[in-house]
Amino acid sequence: MTDFAATRRAFHLPQGITYLDGNSLGPMPVAARDRVARMMADEWSEMLIAGWNKAGWYVQPRRVGDRIARLIGAGPGQVVMGDTLSIKVFQALSAALRLRPGRRVILSDSGNFPSDLYVAQGLAQAVGAELRVVPPEDVEAAIAPDLAVLMLTEVDYRTGRRHDMAALTARAHQAGALAVWDLAHSAGAVDVDLTGADADFAVGCTYKYLNGGPGAPAFIWTHPRHADAAQPILQGWMGHDAPFAFDLDYRPASGIERMRVGTPPVIALTALDAALDVWEGVGLADLRARSIDLTQAFVAGVEARCPDVTLNSPRDPARRGSQIGFRHPQAYAVMQALIAAGVVGDFRAPDVLRFGFAPLYNDLDDVERAVDTLARVLRDGIWDDEKFRQKAAVT
Repeated sequence: MTDFAATRRAFHLPQGITYLDGNSLGPMPVAARDRVARMMADEWSEMLIAGWNKAGWYVQPRRVGDRIARLIGAGPGQVVMGDTLSIKVFQALSAALRLRPGRRVILSDSGNFPSDLYVAQGLAQAVGAELRVVPPEDVEAAIAPDLAVLMLTEVDYRTGRRHDMAALTARAHQAGALAVWDLAHSAGAVDVDLTGADADFAVGCTYKYLNGGPGAPAFIWTHPRHADAAQPILQGWMGHDAPFAFDLDYRPASGIERMRVGTPPVIALTALDAALDVWEGVGLADLRARSIDLTQAFVAGVEARCPDVTLNSPRDPARRGSQIGFRHPQAYAVMQALIAAGVVGDFRAPDVLRFGFAPLYNDLDDVERAVDTLARVLRDGIWDDEKFRQKAAVT
């Protein structure tokens, strides 16, 4: 059994704060500060450029990728780190399109994160493809014989609704299409099994449930059957077969290495590496069971004591990730009042109070405090104050 009391101690959680926003930005692992400091003092300061070889900076994207692979149902040598999630979405989607010549349709859903849709729109316009967007519940029915790529985020960022990855991937394959999955709200929160689902490509960020820090680098996975055939449109120096030959013509590296683009962010990867230490000994089945316990307790508590809000997430825990949304007409002001009272969630337009439950550090005491505080904020009308209506740049 996973010792979640020990994993909780591995994080710096500010005193007096109940943190339920790890689905947006995970808290800092205690070890990250010292690990980054040592890297800067012992490697960057002393080794200078020799650190690429002596400290292993050059191979860091693959080494850290292997650590994430276990958490998403992938194998060694199948995941590589670097760049941002939007770039990795572009790479995966463009590579998938190239693997289906003669087909030009990309299918996604209206619950997908807007950035993924923006990337798909731009790519479609550039290559003469078509992006079709349907409601989440209509995805399966919309998979047609002309489909090239099914591009979905497994867990909806607003509602927490979880797609059936295996079933939808199988349906896409039956239609002759490929499946690209965004795991931004899945990795580190639910029991992902890319190999078992027979997915084709997957991408994800590491600053949410993986706790890599603000702006932490993204990851990309390619199924081994595509690894030496995939050719993303965005081709960078680090994805070349021989980067230091400085050839003028691009020749893709073998396997997942071809999905590298720019110089790896070594300091950020060092912080992420420290964060991944916390996952040693964590069982994904235990993680999922704890997530369900926490979210079920929260839903039950809020619905019993807060009649002014409406559940915006699937009631069945098997159909959602590790976050819960409730709707309220003044959701932004309510959330600001909650944050002022020490319970940190976030707001998603137009009217969603969003709460992320990270099993590594959240517990039932957090659930109780959050329910108590939300009930008080709503009952006493604490949110009804002009200072809580002033929107900041980041909501």
